[in-house]
Amino acid sequence: MQTPWGEIEIGDAHAHLFSRAFFEKLAAELGTGPEHVEAMVSKLGWTVPPRDGASLASLWEQELDREGVAKLALMSSLPGDEISVAEVLKARPERFYGYFMFNPLDEDPVGRARQAFEDYRLQGLCLFPAMHRFSLDDVRLGPIFELAAQYPNVVVFVHTGVLTVGVRRKLGLRSRFDMRFSNPLDLHHVALDHPEINFVIPHFGAGFFREALMLGDLVPNVYMDTSSSNQWIRYLLPAVMLTDVFRKALEVYGVHRLLFGTDSSFFPRGWNREIFRTQVEALQEIGADGDTARAVLGENLRRLLERDPGRR
Repeated sequence: MQTPWGEIEIGDAHAHLFSRAFFEKLAAELGTGPEHVEAMVSKLGWTVPPRDGASLASLWEQELDREGVAKLALMSSLPGDEISVAEVLKARPERFYGYFMFNPLDEDPVGRARQAFEDYRLQGLCLFPAMHRFSLDDVRLGPIFELAAQYPNVVVFVHTGVLTVGVRRKLGLRSRFDMRFSNPLDLHHVALDHPEINFVIPHFGAGFFREALMLGDLVPNVYMDTSSSNQWIRYLLPAVMLTDVFRKALEVYGVHRLLFGTDSSFFPRGWNREIFRTQVEALQEIGADGDTARAVLGENLRRLLERDPGRR
């Protein structure tokens, strides 16, 4: 993609795959069946996703081609929906990295995580402690971290800070999230105990920016992504701008541990270019050079996740 620093290969580290199964689950929570998915999604003003993974992959690939994006990390938006992102990845492995939302309190967590890594070839295990109401100290997570440590080019994504799911709010569904489990510092001892795992904190910590900075300063195997509109900034006192956030994140994490992301999800909006534009402008304003821009906007993600073609 052409940028103020010249041509850069853009890699987006954070997008959500809204599959047919995801909308069917929401319909069930509303007390209706799969046959009502079209009406529900239409009410949102969105496009109903194709049923098959190949068509969904094609839809996303056309979007990336139109926008000039080289690679996209797509996360399943429902625990147990690993197969949806796996089908997209299978259809277009050269364009996507596969992440999966994971609830370690569900049945047979180690078996499901192993299947995701080995059979489905997914590379990002995504934990949402506030959403699923668990502590990173829970003993049931130990075997999950030990498993993830066995695979090269895999990351463990841990959502901290403020957590809202816009589609649930639009549909009037309650989100019983528990912010007690949202502090990035809860990851400190886990990251220290597992230096072979690369952890990713999204949205600059989503309100716990200071804590996310402390975490990144203390342990070198934690990365931050820049995704979303970052509305959490309004909680900070004294008031700061996105430029201040980028400047401080680069100061503490360094050039090579910051990952650009958009938090894109639904169609017809598709890939959220406005997020990209805003972040590029912030990087320009703080005087980021070409090497910094190339690293943040794509090279860091590729370095974390690109596999040797000869390895399984």
